[in-house]
Amino acid sequence: MTATHAKPEARAGGSSAVKDVPASEGAASDGLASEGAASDVPATDVAAPDVPGTHVAARDVPARSEGNGRGSGVRDALLMMVLPVPLLVAALPAAFAGGGTRRWFGGRGEGQRAEAQAAKDAAAEAFYELDTAQRDLQISIETITAVDSSPAARKAVDDFAALGRRIDEASHAYITAVDAHDLDRHDLEPAVASRARTELSAAKDELVRVKGELDRFAAGLGPLLGTAETQLARLAPAVERARQALLAASNALDAVRASGLRADDLAARLAALAPELTRLNQGAGRHGVPETLQRADQVLRDAEAVRAEAAQLPERASEIDKRLVTLRTRAQALTTRSASVEPVLSELRRRFSAACWQDLQPVPEQAAVNVRQAEEKLKEAAKARDEQRWADATSRLSTVRALLNATDEAVSAAGDRLQRLDAVAKDPQQEIQRTRFAIRDAQRLAMAGRQTPEPRHAQPLDDAVARLAQAVTALEGRHPDYWHFLTVTEGLRRTAARVVSEIREERGAGAGA
Repeated sequence: MTATHAKPEARAGGSSAVKDVPASEGAASDGLASEGAASDVPATDVAAPDVPGTHVAARDVPARSEGNGRGSGVRDALLMMVLPVPLLVAALPAAFAGGGTRRWFGGRGEGQRAEAQAAKDAAAEAFYELDTAQRDLQISIETITAVDSSPAARKAVDDFAALGRRIDEASHAYITAVDAHDLDRHDLEPAVASRARTELSAAKDELVRVKGELDRFAAGLGPLLGTAETQLARLAPAVERARQALLAASNALDAVRASGLRADDLAARLAALAPELTRLNQGAGRHGVPETLQRADQVLRDAEAVRAEAAQLPERASEIDKRLVTLRTRAQALTTRSASVEPVLSELRRRFSAACWQDLQPVPEQAAVNVRQAEEKLKEAAKARDEQRWADATSRLSTVRALLNATDEAVSAAGDRLQRLDAVAKDPQQEIQRTRFAIRDAQRLAMAGRQTPEPRHAQPLDDAVARLAQAVTALEGRHPDYWHFLTVTEGLRRTAARVVSEIREERGAGAGA
């Protein structure tokens, strides 16, 4: 092997072919080099690399140093010295790299590749952020459309669709730029890498712009989204409350039936809620959130009403039983009291004028009729109770109570009439003074703080004074109508009381103003 061929190995491995020859054999080595100078070391073997404008051949440099054992080293040094500086700089990496052609630090091509890859990564990050924002906003739009059908909500949907088309265009430009350039190719040209960087940067900028539009649109959805989320937050609890109310109503109905009460009307009302429960179970996705909320509230109210009535049913049945007993007892008592009306009428006819008792003449007969009707209604109510027709039983009992109240008033009126007529016949002055006091009290109030009273107050009171005088004069006849006298005096007291009330209201309003 010649020194020329051993040089790359010396550079790469740290030893040379010259060093492998012992110093004692230097003369032989010189001789060997002398003998092989013409044949073993051709001029072309040590020629410098072809560089435009530079042609340096081995013949311009001595192949060896005659008479010296260090000829090979000297030749290498001289070769480096005679090379131009640019060529020397270009040759050094090759010499230290073991004879390869790769440059130190990657060179310009690797820098363009790195920049293109960085642009690709930035575009991918922008694409991911835009896709994530679009997905999140899609959920918000679906939330709004599920709840709100207003014009504002419909406009938001249309605007989001338009943004979606912009997003598709930006995404398509990004994907096209990524697919158009393979940045991992080993023979990627710098110009191609530069073009890839430019296209990917433009795609990234467009993605960022669209992301900004999407963010601004999302910020404007705040009120609509807040309202929709509020309703959606109400949805699940409302549906659950409705279901629990139905369950509670069903349990209450079962407990009532276990006690021996049928509660058929409540069972029918509860069964009518079954279709509404089915619609609730189908969900808001099919029937809409507002409709589902309204249905849940209605089911809750109806089910709660059934539960409450079922819980009260045993008490209601017991109350009806008590009312049946009470009204039956009262009807029997009125039958006995009605028999006393006739003797009262006889006393009135004997002692007072016809005007004092004629209106009471039909009381005994009417009382008997009312009691008889009440007893019939009591029988109907008892039958409805046995058949557990609670509404019918309650209605019949209300009718019985009204009949007995009317009878009680009529029977009591006869006895009260006799008592009042007896009192006024003995001493009419007590009734007269009572009425005069009421009129004078009203007159004093009308004059309080005034020189003359208000005509609207003075006129009724003056008329009352005149009517009272007429009623007192009527008592001086042979057969005075005491009942008419009592009726007049009672009416005059009511008139005086009305005037007093009006005066106080007017003065109270004036003081408040």
